[in-house]
Amino acid sequence: MLGSLLLAASRSPLARRAVSNLRATRGVVDRFVAGESTADAVTTTRRLTGAGLAVTIDHLGEEVRDKETAVEAADAYVTLLGALRPLGLGDRAEVSVKLSAVGQALDGGKPDGIALENARRICSAARDCGAAVTLDMEDHTTVDSTLEILRALRADFPETGVAIQAYLLRSEADCRDLAGSRVRLVKGAYREPASVAYQGRGEVDRAYVRCLRVLMAGEGYPMVATHDDRLIAVAEMLAGRHGRDRDGYEYQMLYGIRTDRQRDLAAAGHRVRVYVPFGDDWYGYFMRRLAERPANVAFFLRALKGK
Repeated sequence: MLGSLLLAASRSPLARRAVSNLRATRGVVDRFVAGESTADAVTTTRRLTGAGLAVTIDHLGEEVRDKETAVEAADAYVTLLGALRPLGLGDRAEVSVKLSAVGQALDGGKPDGIALENARRICSAARDCGAAVTLDMEDHTTVDSTLEILRALRADFPETGVAIQAYLLRSEADCRDLAGSRVRLVKGAYREPASVAYQGRGEVDRAYVRCLRVLMAGEGYPMVATHDDRLIAVAEMLAGRHGRDRDGYEYQMLYGIRTDRQRDLAAAGHRVRVYVPFGDDWYGYFMRRLAERPANVAFFLRALKGK
């Protein structure tokens, strides 16, 4: 129930103003967001890669409704990738892109509009760094459009990956279609109706395992995005069953969450990629992180009390 309320609040302008104006909020946001500027993102990237981790960087923003802002979002990625290029990190530092931030809503569901144009620019800049792009997945109404844009991008940038949300009823079939690609498998972080998504935690976990079986059995590159030790153990078992060595898949975790576990997995020889968000449009991302784990809410409430 609390998670559902927080997910609803993530899209409420009134809640956005209330939370953003709380004095204590900024300090808590800093736990989950690497900063607001390109320099902040680069500094965090250097620190994490220096500690043996990989990163995927998200310039925060979504649901853009005008062309100018969409172009600015793409420009921010190109600028970031230009700043990363001299570091020579290659695929240790890739980027994640929400298509709604680069114009998806302006295209009327068509795959050949401004979102594809902006995504192409980002993919080109990433390739110049030896890196890749992963398309984030948003609510269920955008899935078909996102996958169509992915297909168009992969004609020229076959390294482009995509996130699939296991809680959607359609996702096991989508994983079969994408089993030769780079796929980030997540549980799902949007408020979705029962007509399109599993609702209970157990149902979502079982759906995640079914999707993971498909991806591990395929010829692509699974990116196992979870903080759940049970699912990490399942991933290990499935990787062994299908003869994948530790270069054949990776774990992904969010910036600021289970950092000790991230380091432990990396020390054991696994590739661990940290999802690093930056930028000033942090509200929607922040609220979804609170919705995912009760411990995050408790952390926020303690901060509001000054503890």
